[in-house]
Amino acid sequence: MRVTQGDASAVAMSVLNALRLSHIPALAFAILGLYWGSFAAFVPLLKERVGAGDALFGLLLLGTACGLATTMWFAPVVDRWLGRWSMGVSALALAVAFLLPGVVTSPTGFFLAMFACGLASGLTDVIMNARVSDLEAQSGRSLMNANHGSFSLAYAVGAFATGLAREAAVQPGVLFAVLALGVLLLLRRLRMEPATTSDDTTPASLPWGIVILCGAVVLIAFMSEAAVETWSALHVERTLGGGAAEGAFGPTMLGLTMAVGRFGGQAVSERLSDTSVILWATMLAVAGTALVVIAPVPLVAYLGFGTMGLGISVIGPLGLALVGRLVPPTLRTVAISRTAVLGFLGFFAAPTIMGFVSEGYGLRAAFAAVALLLLLLLPLVFALRRRGA
Repeated sequence: MRVTQGDASAVAMSVLNALRLSHIPALAFAILGLYWGSFAAFVPLLKERVGAGDALFGLLLLGTACGLATTMWFAPVVDRWLGRWSMGVSALALAVAFLLPGVVTSPTGFFLAMFACGLASGLTDVIMNARVSDLEAQSGRSLMNANHGSFSLAYAVGAFATGLAREAAVQPGVLFAVLALGVLLLLRRLRMEPATTSDDTTPASLPWGIVILCGAVVLIAFMSEAAVETWSALHVERTLGGGAAEGAFGPTMLGLTMAVGRFGGQAVSERLSDTSVILWATMLAVAGTALVVIAPVPLVAYLGFGTMGLGISVIGPLGLALVGRLVPPTLRTVAISRTAVLGFLGFFAAPTIMGFVSEGYGLRAAFAAVALLLLLLLPLVFALRRRGA
């Protein structure tokens, strides 16, 4: 299909209008993306520093999942307590938490550092997604893809800049300290009143069927994304013989194409149903994963990571957008937090599973497992359609 200048202009205008409406949470998405992009590019160095093999390193990353599971259950309560300051406080907590993995050198210290990063990331994620969902309800427009596109673009910038920093022998603690200073300078811009009041005292009133289905969609999407984010640099460097900068270009490629996919998906989601977009995106992601599995050289792997990024880019945001639209407004923050519990546990369970598969069969087999995982999205989408999504 030929893309005309008018089509490109329409996409650009759709994205710009969405970001204009939601510029405050979009900034929080960008901050989170910068941190995780930088972390992904530092993975080979951090893994070597703590002296862990693939399986052990995967287990240590479960610290993040534990932190996420902890924070996402009380995030709605914290959001109500802090009100307009909740995004700023969570961003500050994120800046402090990421100082830790940059300086620890023992497996136990690394696990605890990742637990802190999970706590802060989960709090930030629930709050910023809830604010976007509130804005969607107010404006009647789809905004989630554009905001998640901000995360992906910042993720790519963070990964690429960190790759250059690694080539210049910049240590993780130094780079994370620079990022923390940037967050401090941006805190005043992260004030935003919540538009709805969530009642977290009546979880039984939640439509759990919708929450579980959407959570499973987000789970698979984020597991696939996390697999590339955490292991792509190591795959390029170890399996395909690339250097530090070449390895960092793996997560960079993912972030760039996910940004393109999410910004493009912002316009597409205004024309097609969410479930249709998820179906087509799944098939694209599977094709990209297959390229990663068979890649003989880094260039082919980059093409695979990029194709994966285009596919999986829209799946997670649309899963969160669906639950935000399908539940009552007063339960929106609670429903998103519960969906995020499922989704983001997968985000950090995936690196652990990848570590065990890689230890036994290699990273090619681990990425092949990701392709099979993505195919599980198909029955979930048809189940959502039967519920009127």
